[in-house]
Order: sequence, then structure tokens, then C-alpha cells
Amino acid sequence: MPLKLRERVYIRDLLEKGVIGNEYTVAGWVDTVRVHGGLVFVVVRDRTGKMQLVVKRNISREAWEHARKLAPESVVAARGRLVESKAALGGRELQVYELEVLNKADPLPIDIYAPDKTTLAKRLDWRFLDLRNPRNQLIMRIAAEVARAAREWFVENGFIEIFTPKIVGAATEGGAEVFSIVYFDKPAFLAQSPQLYKQMGVIAGLEKVFEIGPAFRAEPHHTTRHLTEYTSIDLEMGFIDSYEDVMDIVEAVIRHVISSVLSRYRSEIKEYFPNAITEPPKEIPRITIREAYKLLEAAGTPVEWGEDLSSEAERKLGEIVEREYGSYLVFVTEYPWAVRPFYTMRKSDEPDWTYSFDLLMRGLEIATGGQREHRYDVLVKQLEEKGLNPRNFEWYLAMFRYGAPPHGGAGIGLERVVMQLLGLGNIREARMLPRDPERLVP
Repeated sequence: MPLKLRERVYIRDLLEKGVIGNEYTVAGWVDTVRVHGGLVFVVVRDRTGKMQLVVKRNISREAWEHARKLAPESVVAARGRLVESKAALGGRELQVYELEVLNKADPLPIDIYAPDKTTLAKRLDWRFLDLRNPRNQLIMRIAAEVARAAREWFVENGFIEIFTPKIVGAATEGGAEVFSIVYFDKPAFLAQSPQLYKQMGVIAGLEKVFEIGPAFRAEPHHTTRHLTEYTSIDLEMGFIDSYEDVMDIVEAVIRHVISSVLSRYRSEIKEYFPNAITEPPKEIPRITIREAYKLLEAAGTPVEWGEDLSSEAERKLGEIVEREYGSYLVFVTEYPWAVRPFYTMRKSDEPDWTYSFDLLMRGLEIATGGQREHRYDVLVKQLEEKGLNPRNFEWYLAMFRYGAPPHGGAGIGLERVVMQLLGLGNIREARMLPRDPERLVP
């Protein structure tokens, strides 16, 4: 008679709360098998942990026959009696009298437990196997916790979650870095960000909104920090005094996210990720980009005044800030107008600079934001100055003719937060199924 999987107990619960002498059902993937005559030791793994099963020929010959032929990664269910064992994982094991093979595994195309022997590209080809490694599963759980904690903070602080279109009629920021698609008989694009719709939420009267969802950028980069599809944690808020108000919110969200991840996973993070951050952030310094230029030049790193920071300059600035300020986070503010989108508000007394910011974490941008321009006439001029046609943004511009409050917002890259928090070498590890210029499957 088949085992009832509805009676299954997670391994962690069994090891922590199971009653010695009681019978339980577990199910999962076969991790290892050791055959010693009439004894077979099977380590079974589920998403919560590993547990040893002991299958004895003199208790159940049928179960023993199944156990000694098991291949790694086969899926099994077992029922038996919980006993104490000093030699077993967690000090407990299950003495099995019933074992069912739910699915037999073929020989594996990659070594799940020796990722260094396999290229990341091949691991991603076999991602469903790669993710069975507890280390890699932990990355996915932490990514989920980043999203959960961010959503929790926004809801508790009066933000309303919105769900914006990912098929749009105009590129949010212009330029060539958009994916063009055919929408029936009309040209369309995959959304670079929910930016214009976030602003609509504020102007529509929701005042404070957020969204956690996909964003798409057709950037032909082959770096360890770029994806063509990623998860963006976006916020927008109305009735602000300055972009400092937005930075305050971003700082609060990041603090909450990091604290939540460490509170739940600190011990596991220390086990698997030797380069991970293990303490919440201290005071986060805020410096203008012109101050950053000076710090970098003093450290011997060349910069172009009036230009964005290169990846190497960001990395070097992260080192300087960590050394001088003792912080792995830094806000860089007042970016040049030349490198910011058309909707960014410019400084009234210095129009070549803007009320905008990036948040760097260990020398990598994880968030960008600022105050938006809410004056219709100025927006039209800024669109034209960026070489964009205002006619393509008529629906957007119309919002600013009927009462738009001062507002601002930011976008946080979820995968970049995970990457920097854990000290990963490649952002592709922080996403279940990454997309880059070459990878479209699985």
C-alpha cells in the first residue's frame, strides 16, 4: 500500500520536535547510500535538511532491497520509528520498515556537491539539479526573504502595492536598451522599469506606492553584475520636501531587509558564504558625486568630471568609504544631468547637476533614485533636451497638467542586494533562472 504523503513530516521538524519511539513518514531526495551487508544507511534530503534512514534486512527485506539499489537524487518516501543515534545527523535517525521509490534518478550530468568542478554556465544548464545544493537553495530563500521583508516594511509604513504593465508603448528612459516586441499590430517594448506608472500612482492620489516585479534591459553586457531581466523593488512617494526624504526611505528599507535576512539566516550564511556581510549597517554616509570624484582622484583612480562613475570607480569608492567611514553602504548624490533620465529634477542653482542619488553596497550600485520633475513645462523641455519626442509621452505628460505634487522615488535591484550581501562572485547565482545576452533557456 503506498505511503500517504499527506502524513509526511519535514526533516527539520522531526529532528527538533519528533518524539522518540513514534512513527513518522519522511520524503525527499536520496543524498547518499551506504550498504553494509544486511544494513543500508540512506541519507535523505528535503528543503529543510538531511536525515539518516536505517534500513535493516531482518526488519523489512522489501525495503532493504529497494534501499541498496537506490541511485543518488532518486525521490523516496519512508516510514519508520524515530530513535536516538549519536552517529547520525542531528543525533536522530529513522529505523525504516517501509520504503517507496517515487522516482528513480538517472546518472547525474553534473556533480551537485562539487560546483567548482563545473562551470557556472553548465550549472545553469542543469539549474534544477544545481539548486538541490543546500548552498544554492539558501540563496533562493534569502532572495525570497529580501522581497518579503521589503514588502513588510512598505505595508507597515503606509505604502500601497501596485501592479504596473510590463508591456509598454514607449521606452521609459529612451535609448536603445529596450526589448522591442510586436503587440498585435503595434510596436511595443518590455518595461525598463515601472517608473512612469509609479508616478501615476502618486499623482492619482495613492500618494505612497511600491512594486516588486520584473524589469527588462537590453544591455549587451557580459559582466558578473548585469542581467537583462531582474527583480526591481520600486517605491514612489508624494509631498516630499527633497530627495533626502527618498533616501531616508531607501535607507530604512535596506536596514530592515538586511536585519531580517541576518536574523533568520545568519548561522547558515556563515556556514556557506565566507565573504558575506554578517552585521546590519551602521550609519550610512552621504556624499555628493563631486566629493566622490575628489576622493577617487586622491586615491589615484582617474575619473571624468560630469560623467557617471565607472564600475571600477564604484568599486574603489566602496573601499575608500569602508576604510574611512566604516560603512559597506554609501549614498552618492547630485549626479550629473547628462547621465540621468529626463524625469529627474535638476538643481535650481546648478542645472548641470540633479537631485538624485545612487546607493552603493560594497562598491556596487544597488539602488538609484531621486526627486522627479513635476512641472509640465520643464518636463517637456527636458524630454526634448534628451532627444525624445514629447508626442510619445503624451499620456504621461498629461498627468502633470492636472495637479502633480512634488514627489520622488527609487528602484532597488533585488539580485544585486543578494549578491553583495552574500559576497557572491556572479549575479547569475542570485536569480533562479538568469537571463543574459546568450541565455534564454531553461
